[in-house]
Amino acid sequence: LWTEVKVRTGTPTLPCPWPTIHFTPTLTPGVLLGTITLITELCERSPAALRHFRKVVPQLVQKLRTLVTTGYSTEHSISGVSDPFLQVQILRLLRILGRNHEESSEAMNDLLAQVATNTDTSRNAGSAVLFETVLTIMDIPSAAGLRVSSPMPLPLASPTLIRYVALMSLLRLVQSDHNAVQRHRPTVVDCLQETDASLSRRALELSLALVNSSNVRAMTRELQAFLESCPPDLRADCASGILLAAERFAPTKRWHMDTILHVLTTAGTYVRDDAVANLTQLIAGAQELHAYSVRRLYSALAEDISQQPLVQVAAWCIGEYGDLLLEGNCEDIEPLQVEEEEVLALLERVLQSHMSLPATRGYALTALMKLSTRLRGDNNRIRQVVSIYGSCLDVELQQRAVEYNALFRKYDHMRDTLAFHPLRAAILEKMPLVERGGPQVDEEAKESKAAAKLSEAAPVPAEPQASKLLDLLDLLDGPSEDAQHPPPLDPSPGGALVQLLDLPYAPPPPAPIPSLKVFEREGVQLNLSFIRPPGTPALLLITVTVTNSSGGDVTHFICQAAVPKSFQLQLQAPTGDTVPAQGGLPITQLFRILNPNKTPLRLKLRLTYNHFGQPVQEIFEVNNLPVETWQ
Repeated sequence: LWTEVKVRTGTPTLPCPWPTIHFTPTLTPGVLLGTITLITELCERSPAALRHFRKVVPQLVQKLRTLVTTGYSTEHSISGVSDPFLQVQILRLLRILGRNHEESSEAMNDLLAQVATNTDTSRNAGSAVLFETVLTIMDIPSAAGLRVSSPMPLPLASPTLIRYVALMSLLRLVQSDHNAVQRHRPTVVDCLQETDASLSRRALELSLALVNSSNVRAMTRELQAFLESCPPDLRADCASGILLAAERFAPTKRWHMDTILHVLTTAGTYVRDDAVANLTQLIAGAQELHAYSVRRLYSALAEDISQQPLVQVAAWCIGEYGDLLLEGNCEDIEPLQVEEEEVLALLERVLQSHMSLPATRGYALTALMKLSTRLRGDNNRIRQVVSIYGSCLDVELQQRAVEYNALFRKYDHMRDTLAFHPLRAAILEKMPLVERGGPQVDEEAKESKAAAKLSEAAPVPAEPQASKLLDLLDLLDGPSEDAQHPPPLDPSPGGALVQLLDLPYAPPPPAPIPSLKVFEREGVQLNLSFIRPPGTPALLLITVTVTNSSGGDVTHFICQAAVPKSFQLQLQAPTGDTVPAQGGLPITQLFRILNPNKTPLRLKLRLTYNHFGQPVQEIFEVNNLPVETWQ
């Protein structure tokens, strides 16, 4: 047999057929194992051999059934498992023969179910047989019930290897048959408490994949309990998964807010970067929860000022809704009596704490400034604290403190009255709600673009005193391009001739700038398209278009950009943060870049999103922009 196969494989043009194999009872286990190993190698290397040997599937099934039920040879049994080496080799060959072949798979389904349920997994030999059985079931087009039941002879008494194989198999299956895997949810949750790091990580991934709208409350409780005791290397993944699940399946806004607050309190600095922005957006959009939110966050901040994301959200909320904190009791929580001095003292503690990051101090300083228009007491204490940071080494804090001091000096309380100066109150009013989330329809996007073009072309009226103050304080982080007057166009001889002939004349449109693909990963693609308005040659409009051709949705997509100091950059809000799978509605975002010196443009992009349940972050530079974008 070996000689014939070597001749056949060495000279594929010979007319001799593939050898005919008969698994007769006279074959010894060693000869049978060698023959099956040879057939396996041939089928992996030759499609013709694969088609030829599919006809021996019934014989292989019968031989494996004999091994499982009656045994083949007692001297080849190991730990009570009949010839595990031969069983493993037969299972590997069945996996190759049944892959992408319905008829062969149908012939082995019943046997695979029998092997999965009758194999003793208390010893390594049985675990090896079950491992190959599970791999075979997952690789062939087997029945759905077999796929779900096969990986789970997995009670907690099972060996670690068996449970790991089961979890990995269910992870592969959950994308295609989510409801069927739900029946194993209690066992999967129990595996979260395993001491083995690999096992607990796979259990965490599967638990997050099993969360849906019907079980989000129960699963979130289990995941929050795991977050409190999980090892540090899993804490970031667990916190991120809970936040994603809460944002996707939250039954109520209050439950959503409580969940994020619990994660911020428990995970601390392990939470992802956009958790603070998401919670502030959620609080701002739920007016009925403003009083409840500010009381909950104030209590959490009073207990612990070391968790930086929590401190940032609490400082923001106190600054926006501090007046509600001092009013009557909130019906949703226990009565909380707070004095103005206590609120100011708590924010001062945050400013003075060595654990506070510069960004956290910025939140606290802004909160104090906003409280100066929400509290009716004397503002001298706030003015003193703000003035201290006018000489701070941190440039951002120093700039804010100087701007706030300017507001105090010029626009303090009006004389002979307790009312606040209207201009300072207007500047420090509550932040407006920023629309985020769902994708916008094409008509709205077109209308917004048309409005932007009209605003660029429209003449700018004289600015009132409030607008000048805003520019002076640079609250918008740079001058607005809309405030620049387009230079008048010089009349051309051709235009004058057309006017003499009394014929309509339209200037020729500028040559289009070629688009540029700057990013592609796993079906996610980012393209840049460019427009330079004729009236303002120093202005460049970049439209970022994000498409998704993969099989999974892209969620929580954020695109951030940076340019050199000689440029001025303004990012407009994107049309959404979710790109559906299989070429769904793309996300678009507009960048406005002012290049007064007409120097070559360099653009640095930072992309963060979630794809197939995994967080992705990419930072890269774009240095190959077309010369038409700046010349």
